[in-house]
Amino acid sequence: MNKKYEHIVLLKLKPNVTIDEQEDAVKHAYAFKDAIPGIVGLSAGINVTDEAEHMQGYTLGIRVTFENRQACRDYIRHPLHQNFLQRVGPFVEGIAVMDYPFA
Repeated sequence: MNKKYEHIVLLKLKPNVTIDEQEDAVKHAYAFKDAIPGIVGLSAGINVTDEAEHMQGYTLGIRVTFENRQACRDYIRHPLHQNFLQRVGPFVEGIAVMDYPFA
């Protein structure tokens, strides 16, 4: 039985990135859900934590749940995802990724 697969990305955006640019990135991430096969859940948003001491500068979070690990691998190479990376890349000064299978 295939386990589902979680893909979590935290982006540390440059200080000069506007809230409109951040919201635009979130909107583009949500476009993945209906356009890329294998995605069973997706959320994205701007960090509003009250735990500022733990933010470490990460301002944007994206969580994508996939049918399985292969769907995540296919997503990484998908043209929409690659386009997103090109679009937000200039705004990013740091990134953290965590992937894990779950039942």
